[in-house]
Amino acid sequence: MANRLSDRLRLPPARPVVIGDLSTRTTPGFRGGKRQARAALGDLGPALADLQERLFAEGQTGGKRSLLLVLQGMDTAGKGGAVRHSVGLVNPQGVHVVGFKAPTPEERRRGFLWRIRRELPAPGYLGIFDRSHYEDVLVARVRGLVSRATWSRRYATIRRFEDQLTFRGIRIVKCFLHISKKEQKKRLMARLDNPTKHWKYDPNDVAERLHWDDYQQAYQDVLERTDTSAAPWYVIPSDHKWYRNWAVTQLLVEHLQDLDPQWPAADFDVEAEKARLGAT
Repeated sequence: MANRLSDRLRLPPARPVVIGDLSTRTTPGFRGGKRQARAALGDLGPALADLQERLFAEGQTGGKRSLLLVLQGMDTAGKGGAVRHSVGLVNPQGVHVVGFKAPTPEERRRGFLWRIRRELPAPGYLGIFDRSHYEDVLVARVRGLVSRATWSRRYATIRRFEDQLTFRGIRIVKCFLHISKKEQKKRLMARLDNPTKHWKYDPNDVAERLHWDDYQQAYQDVLERTDTSAAPWYVIPSDHKWYRNWAVTQLLVEHLQDLDPQWPAADFDVEAEKARLGAT
């Protein structure tokens, strides 16, 4: 398919990755502004819903494939917003959304992928991770929760893990929601200015902002060291919420189109069943 958004947002092949060269404000693949983006998002709804339902039906009849959307980004980048706007377009029956927070004591006693494996999407499902296994090479690194030797080994572990998932039939769509430090400050201030948003504000967000440069370096290494042909990274400029929501949804549509799930054929004689039903 020509002019796919997937191709436009794919992490550039140049190495090393320089995160400062990745824009937070451009709108690749989209012409227009907020009003046009909202209309375009609505236009994607029927196609996304149809593809997701076909994938779910396939999984209910013996299919093994699923799709996992991984959303990563700094605080306020819009992981929850992207989930809300995309999932709101499909039947939630076939969706599995998980928001990974700080690991529990039980989870800390096990390997860092243990809790991730427990939440993988079942066949036919659209799985969405709001934060993911990448927190273990981001927060764990920046906050010094594990040694350098430990988090350094995890990149290779993650690559192998994602290769295994792909082999099992899980299509992985990894999105880095890239925002600027200026935009994050604006969004945090907006939460403080609006009493209906106070519940979304966490005083720890300010403390995390003090580590902005460290997080940028950590994300830069994540992009460079875990971008693979099996599970590539897509960099979504996210200073414009309306573009972010449209882009994530468009990526889902394109990847589901690649999977091309089909409605399962009936395993019974349709005409005979019509006759039986008609006779009742």
